[in-house]
Amino acid sequence: MPLSEQEQRMLDEMERHLLQHDADVVTAPSGDRALSYRNLVYGALLLLAGIGGLVAAVAAGDAIGVAGSIIVGVVAFLAMLGGAILAFTPVRRTSAPSTSTKQRAPKSQDSSFMDRMNDRWDRRQDER
Repeated sequence: MPLSEQEQRMLDEMERHLLQHDADVVTAPSGDRALSYRNLVYGALLLLAGIGGLVAAVAAGDAIGVAGSIIVGVVAFLAMLGGAILAFTPVRRTSAPSTSTKQRAPKSQDSSFMDRMNDRWDRRQDER
């Protein structure tokens, strides 16, 4: 069912407002830390190796004995935990963020509550 003209105008207005006000919050870097693609790959590989070790410990339970299966299972669990931590721990950036800061126009008194909250959030992030 297609949108009416009024609904389409409202949708376009909401998209513009979102892009102007909220997109900078979504795409803003969180300080000087970011996720590393290399760490994500290594962490995922370590996580998969841990899952494989856990499955192998369960499958070979009789062959290696109860104590051996517990040891292999614990090591596999620690590998999975280490992989998850490695994958999702942010690393410090080596290059400094760009020095171009956007200049804000003075806000009028009739700005919305969300605009004021976004401004406060931006000021807090700039202080870090």
